[in-house]
Amino acid sequence: MNLFSDIRTLVLDALAQMERAGDLPAGLDTANVTVEPPRDAAHGDMATNAAMVLAKPAGLKPRDIAQALAARLAADPRIALAEVAGPGFLNLRLAPGEWQAVIRAALALGADFGRSDMGQGQRINVEFVSANPTGPMHVGHTRGAVFGDALAALLDFAGHEVTREYYINDGGAQVDVLARSAYERYREANGLEPEIREGLYPGDYLIPVGEALKAKYGTSLLEKPESEWLAEIRSFATEAMMEMIRADLALLNVHMDVFSSEKALYGTGRIEAAIERLRQQGLIYEGVLEPPKGKTPEDWEPREQTLFRSTAHGDDVDRPVKKSDGAWTYFAPDIAYHWDKIERGYDALIDVFGADHGGYVKRMTAAVKALSDGRVPLDVKLIQLVRLFRNGEPFKMSKRAGTFVTLRDVVEQAGADVTRFHMLTRKNDAALDFDFARVLEQSKDNPVWYVQYASARVNSVLGKAAEMGVDTLDAALAQADLAQLAHPAELELARKVAEWPRTVEIAARAHEPHRIAFFLYDIASELHSLWNRGNDEPALRFLQEGDMQATAAKIALLRSVGVVISAGLGILGVTPAKEMR
Repeated sequence: MNLFSDIRTLVLDALAQMERAGDLPAGLDTANVTVEPPRDAAHGDMATNAAMVLAKPAGLKPRDIAQALAARLAADPRIALAEVAGPGFLNLRLAPGEWQAVIRAALALGADFGRSDMGQGQRINVEFVSANPTGPMHVGHTRGAVFGDALAALLDFAGHEVTREYYINDGGAQVDVLARSAYERYREANGLEPEIREGLYPGDYLIPVGEALKAKYGTSLLEKPESEWLAEIRSFATEAMMEMIRADLALLNVHMDVFSSEKALYGTGRIEAAIERLRQQGLIYEGVLEPPKGKTPEDWEPREQTLFRSTAHGDDVDRPVKKSDGAWTYFAPDIAYHWDKIERGYDALIDVFGADHGGYVKRMTAAVKALSDGRVPLDVKLIQLVRLFRNGEPFKMSKRAGTFVTLRDVVEQAGADVTRFHMLTRKNDAALDFDFARVLEQSKDNPVWYVQYASARVNSVLGKAAEMGVDTLDAALAQADLAQLAHPAELELARKVAEWPRTVEIAARAHEPHRIAFFLYDIASELHSLWNRGNDEPALRFLQEGDMQATAAKIALLRSVGVVISAGLGILGVTPAKEMR
């Protein structure tokens, strides 16, 4: 049930009636007509911009359209009042029964309240994390992992068929560096002094890899040249790193559906096939790029390369796919990888990249557009940096990682639920501060605690109501006399419950799971506000001694809030609190 969608349908039906009656010209485009909460709750329950949107194409004054529309809407039993405001906005107040219906819908649908068929089964691939398999994941990967997983859950809740995918960047020079670093730890395991020279990975996390190599190979690799051990150790170390990464992701309750390997693209003809598809479209040519803008580097010289005409699809410059020496650029296997995803039949692709990949967006978007003939959209979400603090002081690096704070460091100190929620308290393209002390404090300023406190309060009151003899099963609560919920503060909380399905669809369309976290904070605030008012106004307390009917109605409202909080936390991957400790 989406009450806002239902009322929008009512508005569109009224506009259609006005067209048939000759009050509006036929054929008006109503796609931009909205029904949403008014900026000021004092103005009503909902507001529509219909008159403002249609005035110019209809050649009429906005207020004239609004007044005619108001008269038709007021005749519907769902609308208690329709008022024209300002130049032509239309504010609506709904009949009390509409809020009662929302509460009953939440109780009837439970975890599925707010679930939408908006996606219509559209297949979406969400690729996220995709860290180089050269070490443990750092705090930046943590934010990307949480964002990607929550986005996938949100899209699933909104009716899409979603695949979570990790692209293993195991085809570049960095995995050779990993192999050489692991070899030094192998030497160390055999009692030799490791030579962790500049350019190698210094973290202690490779010590167990060296010991595992010793257990498998003994001393047999010590006297062999690099050419004989590099490939074997590269494969061994890469798999060890992927096991570590999978374990780190599991700490966050992130589980991928698919792991794809960059290395698997080489020598299979897949890269060549993808480039050939672009060539058939006239988008691959041999040419020389212009020098970089600004000061030309001293070592720059014009070289003929194989180029992708990405400017034909919105990029700023054409991009090389093959170097002058015949080797593929890093971009070429990425083109092939996205071609593979298109070939797997996805209707839309989402890539979650770190902020340092900003320059990659246009070229990759251009490639996907060309490869799919514009059929498959690609949305690239950039994840900004996370700044770590403890009591306002910068948090130091991890010795285990060598150069950075790991995902495991964060989760072990803050917990998976706190980490996940807090990582979604800012939009993905805004920097985020994570203070270990503040994310654990018990105050309204800590969003995760505030929402979890609301969840715990719901659970606590349900328990006390059951002790009073109230049947707290959802089916029983749905039969309560909800007409007793007449106080403005109670109706305001019911209105917030009604906004949940709308919020899900808006967040899913925008690919913005942080909107769910924001909404949960808002509905928790409404609940706590009503609770606090009950301290001064006994009639607003959820438990009404001696009045089982009133108690049942109020518990029904409370339980509907619990349904929403539980569903929202589920999308964020956070377990609802049953009690606070």
